[in-house]
Amino acid sequence: MSRHAFLIVVPVADRPRQMQACLASLAEQLRRFPYAGRIRVLLADDSLDATSIEANRALSREFSALGLETIHFTPDEQRRRVAALASPLPRVLGATPLPPYGHKGQGLMRNIAYLEAAALLRAETAEDTTLIWSIDSDQEFRVDVPENDGVVLDYFNTLDAIFTRTDAEVLTGKVVGDPPVSAAVMTRNFLDDVLAFLTDCAQRDPFAPCSHHGATVSHGDAAYHDMAELFGFKPAAHYPYSCPLAGPHSEAEGFAHFSARANSFFYGEHPTRITRFQPGDPLESLAPARTVYAGNVVFRPSALRYFIPFAHLRLRMSGPTLGRILKAELGARFVSANLPLLHRRTVERGGQAEFRPGIETQATAVDISGEFERQFYGDVMLFTVERLTAQTPLCRIASAEFERLLDTLREEMLARYNERQAAVLERLARLEAWLADPAQWWNRQPGLAEGLRHFAANVRRNFAAASSGHAQINDAQRWQDWRARLIDGLVHYAEDRAAWARLL
Repeated sequence: MSRHAFLIVVPVADRPRQMQACLASLAEQLRRFPYAGRIRVLLADDSLDATSIEANRALSREFSALGLETIHFTPDEQRRRVAALASPLPRVLGATPLPPYGHKGQGLMRNIAYLEAAALLRAETAEDTTLIWSIDSDQEFRVDVPENDGVVLDYFNTLDAIFTRTDAEVLTGKVVGDPPVSAAVMTRNFLDDVLAFLTDCAQRDPFAPCSHHGATVSHGDAAYHDMAELFGFKPAAHYPYSCPLAGPHSEAEGFAHFSARANSFFYGEHPTRITRFQPGDPLESLAPARTVYAGNVVFRPSALRYFIPFAHLRLRMSGPTLGRILKAELGARFVSANLPLLHRRTVERGGQAEFRPGIETQATAVDISGEFERQFYGDVMLFTVERLTAQTPLCRIASAEFERLLDTLREEMLARYNERQAAVLERLARLEAWLADPAQWWNRQPGLAEGLRHFAANVRRNFAAASSGHAQINDAQRWQDWRARLIDGLVHYAEDRAAWARLL
C-alpha cells in the first residue's frame, strides 16, 4: 500500500493559544493512529505582534523536539522570498513586501505558503508522493464527540487510502463545531433561536432544573447561514439551545450561561447551530464537490497550480469561489469526504477570538463593519464566478462578461442584504421588548440577562439604519471603487494563472 508523505500548511496570525491546541491535537492524533509516512507542518506566521511570533517559534521547537517536524516560516523569511521574485504577482502575493510583514490576510498568506511548499517539494525526489493539507490555526484534528475523548477519525491513513485508490486531485473535508462563516450572515438566524429560547424560558420556573438538555439537533449544510437558500438549503425556522453545563443546575443558571456567551456570536460562535459530526465511512462518502473549505483541503502537488483567487482583495468566501473554479476545471477529480476537523473560533476564557480580522472591540462593544464589507463583496464575487463558470472555465471567459454580471450580482446581493437588515431589526425589536419586560423573571435578577443586553446592543450597532457596514455596501461611490478592483481581479485572472505556473 502507498504511503504518501504529508505537508500540513497552517497560516496563523497572532493566535498562539489556538496554534498550540492545533499542534497538540495533531500530536495526539498521531499517537492514537500512527502513520508510516513522513508528516511535516509548515507554520506560516502572519502575526504582527513580536510576542506571538516568538511564541510560534517556541511552539515549532517544542513540537519538533517531540517528534512532530515543524517548520516556522517567519514574516521576515516570507518577505525575503517574495521580494526576491523576478516577476511580482501583486494580485496573488500582495504588493511590494515591506516590514512589518504581518496581517496580510489568509488568502495572501496561504498563497505565499504554497510558494514555500513548492520550493520544499522541488528540493526532494519524492514530490509526487506528497500530499499538501491546508488547514486553519483555529482547528483541531478531532471531532467533538464523547467517544475516545473526541478523537475518532484516522485522518492520515484514510487520506492515504483515498489518494491511492482514486485519481482525486483535490479533496475538501468540512468542519464541525463553530460555523465557518461570519456574524455578518448569521444574525437573523441566531435572533430566531434567541427568541425561541426566551419564549421557552418564559414558561419555566427559574428555580426548577434546567430543561435545555434534550437531544441535539443534527444540522445540515449551511443551517447557520441567513441566506442558506442561495446554497440550495432550507434550514428549520429555529433550532433549540442545548445547554453544555454538567451537574445539577437550575433554569436560571442555564439561562445565565447562555446570556454570558451570547456576545461571543460576533467572534464566530453560534451556540444553537453548532455543526455536529455525522459518523460515516469517509471512503463511501466521496462525492463531487463545489466548495473548498480553505481550512480543510488536501491536494496533490499538481494542484499547487491553483492559488487562492483575488487574494489581494481580502474577500470572504474565497474558498467557495475557488471551489467553483475547481469544479469547472477538475470535474470529478474535485471531491469532498466525511473527514471534518473541529473548528473553534474563540478561546476558552472570555469568549473572544485571539485575533479576527475586520472585528473591532472596545469593552463589550463590537464593530464588524470591516468583516461585513468583505463578506458582502465576497458574496458578489462568489456568485459572479459561479455563473461565469457554469459552462466555461474562468480562464477562457471574455472580459466583457465580467462587468455585466458584477453589476447584476451586486444589485441582487444588495437587495438581499437590505431585506435581511429589515428582518434583523424586526427580530431585534422583539428581543429588546423581552429584555425590557419587568414581568419576565430574568429581568428581576440583577445581571442575569446582561450578556443578552450587550448582544442586543451590538446587533443594533451593526444592523441599524445608520450602521457603518450597511452604509458602506449601499454607498454608490464606494461601489465604483470596489467594482474597479473586482473587475481588475477577474480580467487579470488568466494572466495571473499563467504567471503563477511559470513561477512554480
